[in-house]
Amino acid sequence: MLIPQVLFKCEKCKDTGWIIGKDNLSMTRCKCQEGEIAKRQWIKRGINPEKSDKTFGNFKVWNDTSMIAKNTATSYYKKFDDIRDSKQNSIIFCGQVGSGKTHLSIALALNFIKKGTNVIYMPYRDVVTALKQNMIDYEYYKREISKYQLAEILLIDDLFKGKVTESDVNIMFEIINYRYLNNLPIIVSTEFIIEKMLNFDEGVGSRIYEMCKHFIVQIEGKENNYRLKA
Repeated sequence: MLIPQVLFKCEKCKDTGWIIGKDNLSMTRCKCQEGEIAKRQWIKRGINPEKSDKTFGNFKVWNDTSMIAKNTATSYYKKFDDIRDSKQNSIIFCGQVGSGKTHLSIALALNFIKKGTNVIYMPYRDVVTALKQNMIDYEYYKREISKYQLAEILLIDDLFKGKVTESDVNIMFEIINYRYLNNLPIIVSTEFIIEKMLNFDEGVGSRIYEMCKHFIVQIEGKENNYRLKA
C-alpha cells in the first residue's frame, strides 16, 4: 500500500512555522511565517497580495511617460539583488496625481512578495496618524514604528499626503533615517517632486533622494493623469 506523499507549502518548517535547532532544544520562527504576518498586514490595509490587480501586466501604458515609469520599475526589480546592500537601493515614484505611482509601487511589492521577500505596506496618512495617537505609550510606539524601520523592504504610499505637521515629519525622519543608516530599501510614492521634498524638509528629502537617486520616476503635467484621459 502506497503512503500518500504529504506536500507542504514550506519544506523548511513543514508548515509548523518553527524550525528546530540542531541541538533539538531551541526553536526559531521560520521565514515563511514572517511572510504570512506581512500578508495579513497587507490584507488589513485592504490589499490582498494574492488577488490584487495592481500588477505590471495590468498597468496601462498610454504615453511615453508611462512607458518610462514602467520600464524604470521593471529595471529596478531586475537589478535589485545586485544593489540591495548598497546605499542607492531604493526607488521613488513622484509627482502628478493619477499617473500610476501607487499601481507601480504595489506591482513591485507584489513581485518581491512572490519571490519570498517580505514587503511591509505603509499607507502614509493612516500609519502616521495611528503612531501620533499612541506616542504617549512609549512601548507601543516603539514596537509599531520598528515594524517600518526594520522591514526587509518598506513601501511608503502617498508620502506627505494632506496637511503635514512637525510631528508627521519627525516620525518619518525616525523611519527614513534608520533605513538610510542601515541600507534598508524603500519604495516611495508621493505627489511631491524631488525639489519640493527637499525644500519641505531637507533631512527627510535628502536621505530619500540619495537612496533613490538611480531610480527616480518624476512625472509632471496633467496630461499624465490617466484618470482625466477621455
